[in-house]
Amino acid sequence: MLIVGAFAHSGTIPSPAAAPKTARLAADAPVPRELPSLQPVRTVRMRVTAYCACERCCGPNACGITASGARISADGGRFVAADTSVLPFNTRVIVPGYAGDIPVRVLDTGGAIRGRRLDVYFRSHRAAQAWGVRNVDVQILP
Repeated sequence: MLIVGAFAHSGTIPSPAAAPKTARLAADAPVPRELPSLQPVRTVRMRVTAYCACERCCGPNACGITASGARISADGGRFVAADTSVLPFNTRVIVPGYAGDIPVRVLDTGGAIRGRRLDVYFRSHRAAQAWGVRNVDVQILP
């Protein structure tokens, strides 16, 4: 008797029933009809500052509404201001070190936010000041 692999060769070929059960299950698994988006994430180096809804950050007419019309409580108060000619409203971005590195939306604009700049929103002026100014690689999601 000749041993080949895991099967004893006796002159016959093992039946498919002798194949490992996991191999049959994988072959029988349904094929998904729609695959997730495979569009690449763009990474852009940006200068990121921070702001809050106070008068010092937003001026005397601050009313708790972003330039997109969303309240500052939208998305749990986690969003960014951007130049909408670069990143339109509702674009999702990941800013390292902000919001637990989860995607946030562009919901606001700012007078000094032009080009490759972002302003991350914080609920307090102290937290915004603590952020300071950072140059980071921002991921722009499809």
